[in-house]
Amino acid sequence: MEAQPRLSREDKRTLGLSSLGGALEFYDFVIYVFYAKIISELFFPSGLSPFWAMLNTYGIFAAGYFFRPLGGVVMAHFGDLIGRKRLFTLSILLMALPTLLIGIMPTFESIGYAAPLLLLLMRVVQGIAIGGEIPAAWTFVSEHVPEKRIGLANGLLTAGLSLGILLGSLMSLFISLKYSQAEILAWAWRIPFILGGIFGFVALYLRSYLQETPVFKAMQARKELSKDIPVKRVLVEHKTAVIIGMLFTWFLTGCIVVLILAMPNLLTGTFGFERADAFKMQSSAILMQMMGCIVAGLLADKFGGAKVILMGSILVAIIAGMFYQGLGQYAPSTLFVLYMLLGLCSGTVGMVSFTMVKMFPANIRFSGISFSYNVAYAIAGGITLPLVQWLTQYSNIGALYYVWVVCLVTLFTAVFYQQKFEKKMHLN
Repeated sequence: MEAQPRLSREDKRTLGLSSLGGALEFYDFVIYVFYAKIISELFFPSGLSPFWAMLNTYGIFAAGYFFRPLGGVVMAHFGDLIGRKRLFTLSILLMALPTLLIGIMPTFESIGYAAPLLLLLMRVVQGIAIGGEIPAAWTFVSEHVPEKRIGLANGLLTAGLSLGILLGSLMSLFISLKYSQAEILAWAWRIPFILGGIFGFVALYLRSYLQETPVFKAMQARKELSKDIPVKRVLVEHKTAVIIGMLFTWFLTGCIVVLILAMPNLLTGTFGFERADAFKMQSSAILMQMMGCIVAGLLADKFGGAKVILMGSILVAIIAGMFYQGLGQYAPSTLFVLYMLLGLCSGTVGMVSFTMVKMFPANIRFSGISFSYNVAYAIAGGITLPLVQWLTQYSNIGALYYVWVVCLVTLFTAVFYQQKFEKKMHLN
């Protein structure tokens, strides 16, 4: 068997800087959901029922997702025409400023209905930024490393994005241990947002050390850059790849938003866990998910992305069933182990980007990944939390049924992707 090529020193540096920058930016985007309950109390009228205040808060969270396609398509358009690096840097700036502003923003008590409107505006700008960031990062690292290491590169980068969630979780844990609930509600909730803005500017500085990708430079030299509007070519010539990419992104959304981001609110609000214990569980699961992303990358380079995602969807469905049905039934130690396993298996979402990199040709790759990922995330990411919140009215573990449906769709999509793309690649 042919030996796997090693990553060069420059490859490792690019992966390290890209992953760290992505982690800091993703922290900025997700820290909002960790403080959703507090934001629902501070930014909406006190007369609203807790259910409707929470639903409004999740609605503003969803707005960040709905505007992702705008940022993603526009940034990808220019990324395919003028270069990956410039757009990779712009996305950081558009994320850091709104995060900082949320941290210093007046609440409903001070400025009335202007407070939720300003909050909405900040989330819209963040959505535009993250829409460009993640596809740019996947494209950037995939075009820097050898072909046989694209899985590992995407696994490491996606682990970096999970690190951003972990930073948010650890920050929330620190705040909950350091300050009383009254202090958090009064002012301490602002600390994670202000620090997030500072993190963003650190990431902006780190990005200045990155070089344009060799693939883009080669296309530029050979005058092979797309002469049409890249996203138009994507929609006309690569419809199947777009649909597969969108369905795989739905799996990624379910694993990140439901199994990781929303878990502390479910554990504390419905099953009576202490806030600190819920964040400890979440932090441990994120670490396992990061490990899962890297393992999935190594396996994808050897066996292909389809088999990894297919097995991942089966394992996530089985272990999610055991975990959710055990809530309120099993001992905390048993639930902890099950949640760690769930985090590990959900790391297979790290190969969603691997499949999209393989499906789209280089001169429209950024646009292809960006359109598929962002439109799917806008739809699935936008409706997931409100839908799960609605399902909890009928069952305490309504989220499980959502996860099962997503896993079933993912299983069939992986089989189709293997037949349509991976077998063709092996034949070539």
